[in-house]
Amino acid sequence: MTTKNLLVELFVEELPPKALKKLGDAFAGVLFEQLKAQGLTATDSAVTPFASPRRLAAHVSAVAERAADKAVSQKLMPVSVGLDASGQPTPALLKRLGALGADASAVAGLKRAPDGKAEALFYDSVVPGVDLAVGLQKALDEAIAKLPIPKVMSYQLETDCELPGWSSVHFVRPAHGLVALHGSSVVPVKALGLKAGNATQGHRFEAAKSPVVLADADSYAQTLLSDGAVIASFNDRRFAIVQQLAQAAERLGPGYEVLMDESLLDEVTALVERPNVLTCGFEEQFLEVPQECLILTMKANQKYFPLVDTHGKLTNRFLVVSNISPIDASAVIGGNERVVRPRLADAKFFFDQDRKKTLASRVEGLGKVVYHNKLGTQGERVERVRAIARAIGQQLGGDVLAKSADTAAQLAKTDLLTDMVGEFPELQGIMGGYYARHDGLSEDIAFAIEDHYKPRFAGDELPRTMTGVVVALADKLETLVGMFGIGNLPTGDKDPFALRRHALGLIRMLVEKDLPLDLSALVARAVPAFGDKISDASEALADFIYDRLAGSLREQGYSAQEVDAVLALRPQRLADVTQRLQAVRAFAALPAAAALAAANKRIGNILKKSEGEGAAVEESRLVEAAEKELFTAMQKTVPAADAEFANGDYTASLMTLAALRAPVDAFFDGVMVNADDPALKANRLGLLKSLHEAMNRVADLSRLAT
Repeated sequence: MTTKNLLVELFVEELPPKALKKLGDAFAGVLFEQLKAQGLTATDSAVTPFASPRRLAAHVSAVAERAADKAVSQKLMPVSVGLDASGQPTPALLKRLGALGADASAVAGLKRAPDGKAEALFYDSVVPGVDLAVGLQKALDEAIAKLPIPKVMSYQLETDCELPGWSSVHFVRPAHGLVALHGSSVVPVKALGLKAGNATQGHRFEAAKSPVVLADADSYAQTLLSDGAVIASFNDRRFAIVQQLAQAAERLGPGYEVLMDESLLDEVTALVERPNVLTCGFEEQFLEVPQECLILTMKANQKYFPLVDTHGKLTNRFLVVSNISPIDASAVIGGNERVVRPRLADAKFFFDQDRKKTLASRVEGLGKVVYHNKLGTQGERVERVRAIARAIGQQLGGDVLAKSADTAAQLAKTDLLTDMVGEFPELQGIMGGYYARHDGLSEDIAFAIEDHYKPRFAGDELPRTMTGVVVALADKLETLVGMFGIGNLPTGDKDPFALRRHALGLIRMLVEKDLPLDLSALVARAVPAFGDKISDASEALADFIYDRLAGSLREQGYSAQEVDAVLALRPQRLADVTQRLQAVRAFAALPAAAALAAANKRIGNILKKSEGEGAAVEESRLVEAAEKELFTAMQKTVPAADAEFANGDYTASLMTLAALRAPVDAFFDGVMVNADDPALKANRLGLLKSLHEAMNRVADLSRLAT
């Protein structure tokens, strides 16, 4: 079967930049999978996606002109339904054969084969392979239909027929061209009212030729670059931007570094067809504004790349990725500098205006801002956070920490009322820290206000001070307890109040800061702050937090079995969980582990069935040698294991208990627990209960049993 490479391109108006990469990958991926499903590709075929602001394309290697014929065996119906008592075909069978393009003459060639308890008739046939034109049309239609389009546009096209008229087309952007080349031959397919050809368009302003005629599928990228001034590959274009940004910073001198924001790189890559990086600047007076404000406005509003010095401090130079490459770039540079100046001036104005009022003077205004219709205003929320923060601070650091946490919690949300945060919501907390310093508050309070949203995302840093940790814990607890208390829970992929993120942030602080706080006590401490606004959903919230913890631990490389064993006990101090997991892993590696885990599971089942029947162990009632030996071994082993557990050495505690394997095995081999004598039975159950409690202090070892 001879094959050639295939190239398909949709030429459209400017595509949504934030969705471009996803659109390009989806278009190429679905097209390839559909061709593969129809048998038009080879085993070594590969697909290469292309995506630029005005095109989606895919190059597929080793595509056949026609798929190979395929032998198919189709089940028709049970023999009892298809053939009558004399072996003649029934009308149902003839109708089914007719639907497959066969007639009564095919009955003799039908095969019989077992199908469950009955016997069925099967029809063997050869399905002709699909022609490329037909197969590509289906693949192209499917690729377009399955594009993850953020928003569909509707536009009109003249109908492709002798009668005048218009037809409606629905697509992400108006399409103006379609290319389909198999080798050098055009494949006659249609899409979005367009017929396939071998020509496309290059750069709007800098293409050397128009249209750009493609000789064959393999010359697509090179021809577009040479004749059309377009880098068709998204990844190649992105790489070129990264290189040019680095080179531009290097030309300025060793003291400049580019802030390489990955999402901004993707967006800019989707905005240009052939990138040209230019160096621009702004007046140094704007550097008096907090650099987070300037960086955000340059990135979010202008798509510029800020330059910082070696200490991470913003400079007054920035880089622009232009879509044109004029001989004299001064007009482009000057235009970008004129555009950014009003943005920076706005930021400076907001900063200057905001500092005319103290954060403390804004506290009252929070009472006029609705937080949630069932939970009241931001002012009420702040009072709840303060109450929770005072309680946590008192436990962790006494009056001093409680007071500083209370102050920070009272002011933490006030920057929501500032002009700067109103313009840039992403700066909430950050601006509060700046304004706190301007008001003469301590660095501890300023850091706490700035950090109380942390961690904002996976991998984000934790609050830098203990005051910040306390306020961040209180803030996240208030959100979790409140939302669970009114039944506003995450569902599927929807989590509008980011409760999963809040739970993970809570876990990270408790664990990574090694805080001596019990989870249940924390949640219980937060509930009274809401008064009668909520129902107590502490149990459901605890389940939610432990579920998030389990997922996080599995992502860290712990097995589901290890995590299940530790979290089955619901350890209250989450800071201990990692040590418990390490202890379980070390225990599981011991030769005695499997037998002890199985015995533990057996003991648990016995105790469940005999609940309430156990009694305190009386040595005088121990009759059998095996139970005496187990009791003696426990007298020596359990106190030592308990002491190690109390000292936090969980690994040593489990290792010590591993010595009980032999007497435990002997006990089950030689002792009947359910003795006829009730007192004897109760004594043995008491012995097992003591053993079970001792063995399951670190983790539920029965969860390790296979």
